[in-house]
Amino acid sequence: MKSQRNKTIDFPLEQAGEYLKNCIDVKSASVIKENSVVVGDAFEALKKIPDHSVDLLIVDPPYNLHKDFHGNGFKEMDTEEYERYTETWLDAVTPKLKESASVYVCCDWKSALVIGGVLNKRFILRNRITWQREKGRGAKSNWKNSMEDIFYATVSDKYTFNLDAVKQRKKVLAPYRENGKPKDWEETENGKFRNTCPSNFWDDIAVPYWSMAENTAHPTQKPEKLIAKLILASSNEGDLVLDPFNGSGTTSVVAKKLNRKYIGLEQNPLYCAWAAKRLIDCETDNTIQGYYGGVFWERNSRPSEITSKND
Repeated sequence: MKSQRNKTIDFPLEQAGEYLKNCIDVKSASVIKENSVVVGDAFEALKKIPDHSVDLLIVDPPYNLHKDFHGNGFKEMDTEEYERYTETWLDAVTPKLKESASVYVCCDWKSALVIGGVLNKRFILRNRITWQREKGRGAKSNWKNSMEDIFYATVSDKYTFNLDAVKQRKKVLAPYRENGKPKDWEETENGKFRNTCPSNFWDDIAVPYWSMAENTAHPTQKPEKLIAKLILASSNEGDLVLDPFNGSGTTSVVAKKLNRKYIGLEQNPLYCAWAAKRLIDCETDNTIQGYYGGVFWERNSRPSEITSKND
């Protein structure tokens, strides 16, 4: 029995029927429309998405590791084979992108060696974001792996980047005043803060855990706050966000919360059901942990008025 505080979504496939009704079976669809979670082979589904329709592509592919995804296994490949695998899904997804589209691809340190090179051949590679995971398994003969990367690229030089939408709010430790007034910072009821430009190192991300409503039993789930940064920076309201490895639906859920359209492709029907439940839940709760008042707050912090409302 789970604790009442344990909010993890982990119901079995036998209980997924009501949620799977909200998903699209790729075999029965002639065209994949916006605001859809699609169950089935991603390559088959991509053929049914109109070309040049996607504004933002977010991809969290299997890292080149042995991994069990609730019955769907991924086996580690040699470098050349993983490179061909990466090229294959990129071949399928690239025609769906608008000329103004942006691309984000998640990876670990090892798969980054392959993915970065492949992306650089096809797109304009603009940056590599590194984000710090709070937790990770220790190692006796190696450094603990507590970082992951996200490559950022665009199809062309015509692209969206909303800087003001992704500024991070940080406490001001040594406030400077000019003519008695705050300079480059503001004084609020919650303290003294500065909204800073985001860098490509993110140390403010909390990995989902059992007491968070966004948490699922998916083994490699990405935090909503992480995906929110990508969506806010590189799309506008009403834009279409595509995730061809949708997993338990984080990209689709965050897109909906931020008033974007979405298409999520996932071969595992259990994960699609979890995603469908999350999409229903966000109709009554569209909050994103760590994102309040239009800015991203430092990890494990939030304004006092939000705290008092939830206590």
